[in-house]
Amino acid sequence: MRPEKKYLVEEVAGHLAKSDYVYLANYDRITVEETAVLRTSLAQHNAEFHVVKNSIVNVAAKERSMPDIESFLSGPTAIIVGGENPSGVAKVLKEFFKDKEKVDVKAGVLSDKLLSPEQVEALAALPGLEVLQAQLLGLLSEPARRMVTVLNAVPQSVVNVLQAKVRQESGE
Repeated sequence: MRPEKKYLVEEVAGHLAKSDYVYLANYDRITVEETAVLRTSLAQHNAEFHVVKNSIVNVAAKERSMPDIESFLSGPTAIIVGGENPSGVAKVLKEFFKDKEKVDVKAGVLSDKLLSPEQVEALAALPGLEVLQAQLLGLLSEPARRMVTVLNAVPQSVVNVLQAKVRQESGE
């Protein structure tokens, strides 16, 4: 392999090592300005958008023992990597591609599992990490809240009976 290709493979392999996921996207027909907007949106999730040669990505993916993505490497390809929230990044991609009606996700790899475009879309439909954490906290705190309500019911009943007795005596 020529030194310049070896350098490119190492660079792409470095990008692939940044996270446990990678999305392959067709960037055909998007302008430079639209690419800049997408990169800004992805940066909020610490993700990066890189335009790469298909052959270079394929070699780098094989070096990293990733699933076989060769069948998805046709036409213009960009990789999206980085960050710790694959669902949030998939959501950004889905919204961007829906707005532009030009670009689509070809495939994805999440923790060494190949994802179809439909699976990436399903991942984008999941709630964000913050929402999931809030839901988990709500689930964990609900039994404690109910226990406090039950424990509070007996003293509250006693207080209600005493107040009724006081009203009855003061009314006579």
